[in-house]
Amino acid sequence: MSFPSELAQYVGRIRLFTGRDWAAYLAWVATVAGLCISTSVFIALGARHGAVFPPEAILVPIGAGIFTVAIAIDTIGHRTIYKAAIAGGEALVHAITIGCGVASVVLLVLAYDNSVVVIPAAVLTGLSILYSLVDEAFHWRRYVSQGADRVEMWSHVGILVGHTTMMGAWWWCYALGYPGVHDTLARM
Repeated sequence: MSFPSELAQYVGRIRLFTGRDWAAYLAWVATVAGLCISTSVFIALGARHGAVFPPEAILVPIGAGIFTVAIAIDTIGHRTIYKAAIAGGEALVHAITIGCGVASVVLLVLAYDNSVVVIPAAVLTGLSILYSLVDEAFHWRRYVSQGADRVEMWSHVGILVGHTTMMGAWWWCYALGYPGVHDTLARM
């Protein structure tokens, strides 16, 4: 089967969603999409009013956008064909990854005014990446032993690329002293 056909079949499983699946799916995808939109708007508003951001700042919403598309695809399989396989230890790995990832972003935002949260933000960023890699072990095992599809595997490449691009750029902006943020906040 061609990859576009596999992708259509994979995404088409969204028709199998229950109400609970839709609620979980929309909450998760909307959370990351909201991060993409809010960081895009923040940078655009700041730039419009003369704030100067480092060029890497645009990689925060770009990474979040890649992350959003990848999880929007991946989560369809998680809520349908792989639901039973994920229900065990992998579900806990997902919860830990998401918890650490969300907390790391919140703490990086708070780090603008409070440097005491930088170390916990770094620890949680590292843990979110570590647990993403643990999750990959589950996915690769399923791919090799149970014939999981290529769409799931490629969506995980997108997840890793998007998340690490977003977080790497965010940490870079923090290390530079969040240039452009003060001027943007002053104009809001």
